[in-house]
Amino acid sequence: MPETNNKDWAKYEDTIEQFIQVIAKNMNLYGVTPSIGRLYGVLYFSQDPMTLDDMREALEMSKTSMSTGVRALSDMKMVEPSFKKGVRKDLYKSEEDWYKSFTSLFGSRWRHHTETNIEEADEAIQELQGIKDSTSDEQLKEKITMDIDRLEYAQNYYRWLMKFIHVVESGEIFQYVPKIDQNKK
Repeated sequence: MPETNNKDWAKYEDTIEQFIQVIAKNMNLYGVTPSIGRLYGVLYFSQDPMTLDDMREALEMSKTSMSTGVRALSDMKMVEPSFKKGVRKDLYKSEEDWYKSFTSLFGSRWRHHTETNIEEADEAIQELQGIKDSTSDEQLKEKITMDIDRLEYAQNYYRWLMKFIHVVESGEIFQYVPKIDQNKK
């Protein structure tokens, strides 16, 4: 009977490992390396908070890599410190609310890039306007006018995107696309 039990446990561990690989692969969509994605997966499926040594052992990676990974996940609000009486080492657990993690990660990533794009468009418009004001080439002036219109269109899109990012970050998105209740699958 114990032999069947061992097979069942091995099958269980393989299934969890496969899903952790899926998590690691999908985290790449958010600019997260697969190793950090695997770290999150291990923490997510761990029943108890883990120390850096526990993580290192589970993933066979250096303690420095684990520390860097935990810091990155913490910055993304996907991992948080945990405390257990009698344990002196730092403990960490995964953020179990994936909706919260997504809104935080999506917001911070998209906000940064969108703000940068708005600034770049502003600079391009200013430079083009300067060229337009100083040139006597009518064909170039016409081309610059069309390109400034395109850049202003892009800026309007980025401003709309900033509103969308706010809707996601604020949680207002869930009024339009409700979370799926775990009990109603």
